[in-house]
Amino acid sequence: MASLNRRDLLKGLAGLPFLGALGLGALAKNHYDKDIKNQILKELNIEAATPPMPGISSETVRLGIIGFGIRGRQLTRALGYADKDWLSRMEEAARKNPKDTRLKDYLAQDPLNVRITAVCDVFDVKAEEAIAAGTTSDNQPKRYRTYQELIDSSDVDAVIIATPDHWHAPMAIAAANAGKHVYVEKCMTHKIGETYELYDAVKRSGIVFQVGHQHRQTQSFITARDIIEKGVLGHISLIQTNTNRNSDNGAWQYTIHEKASPQTIDWMQFLGNAPEIPFNKEHFFRWRKWWAYGTGLTGDLLTHDYDRINCLLEMGLPASIVASGGVYTHRDGREVPDVYQVVMEYPEYFKGSSQEPGKEKGMTFMYSATLGNQYPGRGTLLMGHDGTMELGNSLTVYPDARSTRYADMLKAGTIKPDVPLYAYSPNAKGVDGVTSATAAYFANKGLLYTYRDGKRVDSTHIHIREWLSGIRDGSKVSCGIEEGFQEAMSSHMGTLAFRTGRRVEWDFANNRIKDLDTYPIEELNLA
Repeated sequence: MASLNRRDLLKGLAGLPFLGALGLGALAKNHYDKDIKNQILKELNIEAATPPMPGISSETVRLGIIGFGIRGRQLTRALGYADKDWLSRMEEAARKNPKDTRLKDYLAQDPLNVRITAVCDVFDVKAEEAIAAGTTSDNQPKRYRTYQELIDSSDVDAVIIATPDHWHAPMAIAAANAGKHVYVEKCMTHKIGETYELYDAVKRSGIVFQVGHQHRQTQSFITARDIIEKGVLGHISLIQTNTNRNSDNGAWQYTIHEKASPQTIDWMQFLGNAPEIPFNKEHFFRWRKWWAYGTGLTGDLLTHDYDRINCLLEMGLPASIVASGGVYTHRDGREVPDVYQVVMEYPEYFKGSSQEPGKEKGMTFMYSATLGNQYPGRGTLLMGHDGTMELGNSLTVYPDARSTRYADMLKAGTIKPDVPLYAYSPNAKGVDGVTSATAAYFANKGLLYTYRDGKRVDSTHIHIREWLSGIRDGSKVSCGIEEGFQEAMSSHMGTLAFRTGRRVEWDFANNRIKDLDTYPIEELNLA
């Protein structure tokens, strides 16, 4: 596309009433900039996302909550049942800082027409808190001592599972077999074998199944998908994603509750299929630090970034993975690494090119994490031949200096490599109310909130709402068992690569890890 001729534009303005040299120059530049902007937007043809909110019917869904820890509280709040302690803290925060809109946003949530009829938590204190949060004038949830009893209850239509990772699959499989719909947090599974078992159970049962990757509702991601489909970036050959956190809480060194004891915690039920050890408060509250219960940085944080990109590119499972890292910043007895790097290879990935056929094919996905540094500048980058996208709760596209698609525009000076070609923020004038570095980290990845019609909305609220719509009317969910299988298996490949120091390859013909029988998966508790 040729650039506008500034001399012609000025000549066209010559017949206007005299404005003075400064006024004429400003007006000319304003017209020029506007026309340039319109030409660029016409060339890109990007549709900024305006997705509708999932509908809500008059049919009440009866829910069972399994696990009321950090994430369980957040999920319950997204349903419209905030616990009293959170409400009190948010009221105080809003009084101190009028820009803190968290309580206001929560109170503006649409009611989802759900009833919490059952709760289950192995810690008595948390179970009681869950009951209090779910209690209304006409309903009080019943506590069940075991998840099996909750799932078997005739008062439960669907379950939300927010437990340690090693319980995700056993509970979800039991629910599917009982015909109960499932919303389960990431990582979807803890082991390789149970990933297939859960997949088969969901397919066989026909339940509505959703994995908790709420960033799929983030408005900027929906716009990013349109950008990629229209070839704005050209052939994407490299993805860069990162985690930078530098606090005890960010490194899973969570607070140990003062009332925790063998009398208030059902320790054997917590252990489940994990190796039997004596009661251990640290393992109970900081379970993410041990392989027996968690999936480390791979399953806890890489899965967010993997699924964020998979929902855009639909690249699926990688052909191979290598990984490295170690415990370098929190030497406190943990097993899982706190510095971790993963490289996934997609040699067949291709979505189109602006260059001659056959020149471009293949992509590398990189994830780099440290829990000992909070540098904010390492964003998510999608790097293509024609442009690079910085992606978060907003997005920015820069043209590449050697682009084929934009060569004429670059040569004419219409666009420049260091100036955004396109930028999108769903609420540029809004106040985000992010109150900590940890919150900022999650917000930038689209995990805390997004926007609908200019209003800030909890991303988890929309994701659960989508799941409930699927239950009520059969509409498709965005992160079902297919996406969950890819998320979980890529995570297990990354863990296996790290723990064995080997390159792990995927056998596409047989839908399994290549040469799996040569890995010590029993010893690693990954079978």
